[in-house]
Amino acid sequence: MLLKDKVAIITGGAGSNGLGFATARQMAAQGAHVVILDLEPADPGAAAARLGEGHVGLVANVTDKSQCDAAVAAIVKTFGRIDILVNNAGITQPVKTLDITGADYERILDVSLRGTLYMSQAVLPTMRAQKSGSIICISSVSAQRGGGIFGGPHYSAAKAGVLGLARAMAREFGAEGIRVNCIAPGLIETDITKGKLSPERKKEIEDTIPLARLGRADDVAGACVFLGSELSAYCTGITLDVNGGMLIH
Repeated sequence: MLLKDKVAIITGGAGSNGLGFATARQMAAQGAHVVILDLEPADPGAAAARLGEGHVGLVANVTDKSQCDAAVAAIVKTFGRIDILVNNAGITQPVKTLDITGADYERILDVSLRGTLYMSQAVLPTMRAQKSGSIICISSVSAQRGGGIFGGPHYSAAKAGVLGLARAMAREFGAEGIRVNCIAPGLIETDITKGKLSPERKKEIEDTIPLARLGRADDVAGACVFLGSELSAYCTGITLDVNGGMLIH
């Protein structure tokens, strides 16, 4: 198994049809002890229970530094180490530039960008003490192409910020055995997209993708397993495109 006895934290991972839970499921199947962090209404404890024994769900808001620190402290107390962090938590909003309010901007950037910083800050002392660790940050093709189908410009800005933050952390902590990488998914079929594309519009999009289909949550999860495992031991500061060829560059 690729992740035997590794301890992996996945933020925003409780949604049963989301990227986070698909990643949790695949990492658990590869032998990891998975910790799902999410907001209380998402019930991360129940999500962890669906994975079976040896997995934990904790309530934490990634935009609150004290909650991030408390969650990590509890995880270290339980498992003694942290090997993988998947910064998956994020929200989107389909609005145009001139319609973005200050509150909209803060809300979208807080979860994707501030949350990525706070959770990374929370796990880094443990990873530094271990002299090992893998941080995986979920960005988006919208950060690369300047806009997506469901996210507004502030979502693109947040996800582009994630790319820059991850690269800077990769440079800073690489000598200490800590790898930091990004995944940029294309259009993935999750609860966020469910029911929002007509069959005609879906077909139009698929016709622009070389692999001729929308992505599945498991496509992204597999990339997370790769970046969390020793198969990617010489990869840091990279952006792994998981978009079926939607953006070839």
